[in-house]
Amino acid sequence: MSIIYLAGPLFTVAEREFNSHLAEAIHKKRPDLHVILPQENAVKFMDGKKKEIFQDCIDSINKADIIVALLEGADADSGTSVELGYAYSKGKAILGIRTDFRISEEQGLNLMLPFSCNEFYLDTLATIDTLVDKVIGFTDRETTGLIQH
Repeated sequence: MSIIYLAGPLFTVAEREFNSHLAEAIHKKRPDLHVILPQENAVKFMDGKKKEIFQDCIDSINKADIIVALLEGADADSGTSVELGYAYSKGKAILGIRTDFRISEEQGLNLMLPFSCNEFYLDTLATIDTLVDKVIGFTDRETTGLIQH
Protein backbone atom coordinates (compact mmCIF):
# COMPACT_ATOMS: atom_id res chain seq x y z
CA MET A 1 0.00 0.00 0.00
CA SER A 2 1.33 3.42 -0.96
CA ILE A 3 0.78 6.35 1.38
CA ILE A 4 -0.02 9.79 -0.02
CA TYR A 5 0.22 12.94 2.09
CA LEU A 6 -2.20 15.56 0.79
CA ALA A 7 -0.74 18.99 1.55
CA GLY A 8 -3.03 21.91 0.93
CA PRO A 9 -4.96 24.72 2.52
CA LEU A 10 -7.54 23.54 5.06
CA PHE A 11 -8.91 26.64 6.72
CA THR A 12 -12.29 27.03 5.02
CA VAL A 13 -15.19 24.66 4.59
CA ALA A 14 -14.60 24.76 0.83
CA GLU A 15 -10.92 23.80 1.23
CA ARG A 16 -11.63 20.98 3.68
CA GLU A 17 -14.48 19.64 1.55
CA PHE A 18 -12.32 19.68 -1.58
CA ASN A 19 -9.47 17.88 0.21
CA SER A 20 -11.85 15.24 1.57
CA HIS A 21 -13.55 14.76 -1.78
CA LEU A 22 -10.23 14.34 -3.58
CA ALA A 23 -8.95 11.86 -0.97
CA GLU A 24 -12.17 9.84 -1.13
CA ALA A 25 -12.12 9.78 -4.94
CA ILE A 26 -8.51 8.55 -4.96
CA HIS A 27 -9.27 5.78 -2.46
CA LYS A 28 -12.47 4.81 -4.29
CA LYS A 29 -10.60 4.35 -7.56
CA ARG A 30 -7.55 2.76 -5.92
CA PRO A 31 -8.31 1.21 -2.50
CA ASP A 32 -4.62 0.28 -2.16
CA LEU A 33 -3.72 3.98 -1.84
CA HIS A 34 -4.00 5.52 1.62
CA VAL A 35 -4.35 9.30 1.72
CA ILE A 36 -3.31 11.17 4.86
CA LEU A 37 -5.39 14.31 5.33
CA PRO A 38 -3.75 16.63 7.87
CA GLN A 39 -7.13 18.21 8.60
CA GLU A 40 -8.39 14.91 10.01
CA ASN A 41 -5.44 14.56 12.36
CA ALA A 42 -5.42 18.24 13.41
CA VAL A 43 -8.79 17.98 15.15
CA LYS A 44 -7.18 15.71 17.76
CA PHE A 45 -5.00 18.65 18.81
CA MET A 46 -7.41 21.56 18.52
CA ASP A 47 -7.36 22.30 22.24
CA GLY A 48 -4.35 24.56 21.86
CA LYS A 49 -1.70 21.97 21.07
CA LYS A 50 -0.25 23.75 18.04
CA LYS A 51 3.19 22.16 18.38
CA GLU A 52 1.53 18.74 18.23
CA ILE A 53 -0.23 19.68 14.98
CA PHE A 54 3.10 20.69 13.49
CA GLN A 55 4.80 17.49 14.67
CA ASP A 56 1.97 15.32 13.37
CA CYS A 57 2.34 16.89 9.92
CA ILE A 58 6.10 16.29 9.95
CA ASP A 59 5.63 12.69 11.12
CA SER A 60 2.99 12.10 8.44
CA ILE A 61 5.24 13.47 5.69
CA ASN A 62 8.00 11.16 6.92
CA LYS A 63 5.63 8.15 6.67
CA ALA A 64 4.35 9.07 3.22
CA ASP A 65 5.66 7.66 -0.05
CA ILE A 66 4.16 10.45 -2.15
CA ILE A 67 3.40 14.10 -1.40
CA VAL A 68 0.60 15.79 -3.33
CA ALA A 69 0.82 19.55 -2.84
CA LEU A 70 -2.23 21.63 -3.75
CA LEU A 71 -0.69 24.95 -4.78
CA GLU A 72 -3.83 27.03 -5.19
CA GLY A 73 -4.79 30.63 -4.60
CA ALA A 74 -3.33 34.04 -5.32
CA ASP A 75 -0.42 32.99 -3.10
CA ALA A 76 0.09 29.34 -2.19
CA ASP A 77 -0.78 28.45 1.39
CA SER A 78 2.22 29.07 3.66
CA GLY A 79 1.79 25.79 5.55
CA THR A 80 1.65 23.85 2.30
CA SER A 81 4.80 25.66 1.17
CA VAL A 82 6.63 24.62 4.35
CA GLU A 83 5.44 21.02 3.94
CA LEU A 84 6.62 21.06 0.33
CA GLY A 85 10.05 22.35 1.30
CA TYR A 86 10.38 19.78 4.08
CA ALA A 87 9.31 16.94 1.77
CA TYR A 88 11.78 18.15 -0.87
CA SER A 89 14.61 18.17 1.67
CA LYS A 90 13.74 14.58 2.59
CA GLY A 91 13.85 13.44 -1.04
CA LYS A 92 10.14 12.61 -1.16
CA ALA A 93 8.34 12.16 -4.47
CA ILE A 94 6.27 15.33 -4.91
CA LEU A 95 3.41 16.08 -7.30
CA GLY A 96 2.45 19.76 -7.33
CA ILE A 97 -1.06 20.56 -8.53
CA ARG A 98 -2.48 23.93 -9.53
CA THR A 99 -5.90 24.50 -11.05
CA ASP A 100 -6.02 28.23 -10.32
CA PHE A 101 -5.96 30.34 -13.48
CA ARG A 102 -4.30 33.40 -11.90
CA ILE A 103 -0.88 33.77 -13.52
CA SER A 104 1.79 36.15 -12.25
CA GLU A 105 5.16 34.51 -11.65
CA GLU A 106 6.05 30.91 -12.55
CA GLN A 107 2.60 29.62 -13.53
CA GLY A 108 1.13 31.84 -10.81
CA LEU A 109 3.53 30.68 -8.10
CA ASN A 110 6.77 31.68 -6.50
CA LEU A 111 9.32 29.79 -8.62
CA MET A 112 10.59 27.84 -5.59
CA LEU A 113 7.34 25.85 -5.43
CA PRO A 114 6.95 24.22 -8.85
CA PHE A 115 10.69 23.57 -9.08
CA SER A 116 10.55 21.70 -5.74
CA CYS A 117 8.18 19.18 -7.33
CA ASN A 118 9.22 16.08 -9.25
CA GLU A 119 6.24 16.82 -11.41
CA PHE A 120 4.10 19.96 -11.60
CA TYR A 121 0.60 19.75 -13.03
CA LEU A 122 -1.16 22.96 -14.09
CA ASP A 123 -4.67 22.47 -15.46
CA THR A 124 -7.21 25.26 -15.10
CA LEU A 125 -9.93 23.00 -16.53
CA ALA A 126 -9.23 20.08 -14.21
CA THR A 127 -11.97 18.04 -12.58
CA ILE A 128 -11.80 15.76 -9.57
CA ASP A 129 -11.61 12.83 -12.02
CA THR A 130 -8.65 14.26 -13.95
CA LEU A 131 -6.86 15.09 -10.70
CA VAL A 132 -7.42 11.56 -9.40
CA ASP A 133 -6.01 10.12 -12.62
CA LYS A 134 -2.98 12.43 -12.36
CA VAL A 135 -2.30 11.44 -8.74
CA ILE A 136 -2.68 7.73 -9.50
CA GLY A 137 -0.46 7.97 -12.59
CA PHE A 138 2.23 9.81 -10.64
CA THR A 139 2.04 7.29 -7.80
CA ASP A 140 2.30 4.36 -10.20
CA ARG A 141 5.30 5.87 -11.99
CA GLU A 142 6.98 6.75 -8.71
CA THR A 143 6.50 3.32 -7.17
CA THR A 144 7.92 1.66 -10.28
CA GLY A 145 10.92 4.01 -10.35
CA LEU A 146 10.04 5.96 -13.49
CA ILE A 147 10.06 9.43 -11.93
CA GLN A 148 13.40 11.22 -12.15
CA HIS A 149 14.59 12.67 -8.82
